[in-house]
Amino acid sequence: MDDLAAEFAALRGQLTAVAYRLTGVRADAEDAVQEAWLRLSTLDDDKRAGINDLAAWLTTVVGRICLDLLRSAAVRRESYLGQWLPEPIVTPLGAPPRDDPLDVVVRDDDIRMAAMIVLDRLSPEQRVAFVLHDAFDVPFAEIADILGCTTAAARQHASRGRKQLADADPPPRASLDEQRHVLERFTEALLSGDLATVTELLHPDVVLIGDANGKARTAVQVMAGRDKIVRFLSGLARLYHPDALTNGVPMLVNGDLASFIPPAPGDDSYRALDAHLQTFALRDGKVCAIYDQANPDKLRAAGVL
Repeated sequence: MDDLAAEFAALRGQLTAVAYRLTGVRADAEDAVQEAWLRLSTLDDDKRAGINDLAAWLTTVVGRICLDLLRSAAVRRESYLGQWLPEPIVTPLGAPPRDDPLDVVVRDDDIRMAAMIVLDRLSPEQRVAFVLHDAFDVPFAEIADILGCTTAAARQHASRGRKQLADADPPPRASLDEQRHVLERFTEALLSGDLATVTELLHPDVVLIGDANGKARTAVQVMAGRDKIVRFLSGLARLYHPDALTNGVPMLVNGDLASFIPPAPGDDSYRALDAHLQTFALRDGKVCAIYDQANPDKLRAAGVL
């Protein structure tokens, strides 16, 4: 069992990456990986001896567990208020790489928030088939067994997921230096009221997606278009005390630069500010997406509250 536990520990980072890409929820990913270990550790000796490729076996088990989680999540989200963003994985900015499974996960460009949001639009079957085959090389015959369908149907699910990802064309991850340069200029311009520069730094097709589940203030619907978002952001800058908006703490969310804005009390002139974790995506040197995580439950799960 000690040898088996050591083999599993060596695979934990990869399994966590599988589970997070499938669920978009950190706790669900960790639970799926732990459940896979329990299933492995409770096999009798003969069944364990029959596993030819432990990594493949565990990946298949995690995929099956995550499929059940995705199907139940689809039902739960019917009552979710507003938009839903994947649960962020927060890591310190500038810290040396660690062997923590979540630190390993965020090194993968496909975990960036822009890509995770597209995955969340897929059906559970499409997501499992696409992620397991295209990202982790699981054969379609095994995916078909997970989904309870034919091999041909599993191929079709993956093909449809692949097409949706290609059609959505999520922006690639920009370098941290480029992200830092653009976001510093953007924040400075917004706080100083330089709306011309704010507009210049926003991509024409920029979107803003907020997630609060009715527990904090953020945009309820997806906001699209540079002019609309400039008006929205400039209006917010007038509602909150300037000092509150300058207290952002830089950090990494899913490997990209983000800013955590802590909560701040209001007064007779300014509204109280909820905590926000804002992640940005760039395209062609401009901000093309702002992901505003304000759901306190997700912020606590991410370790920032």
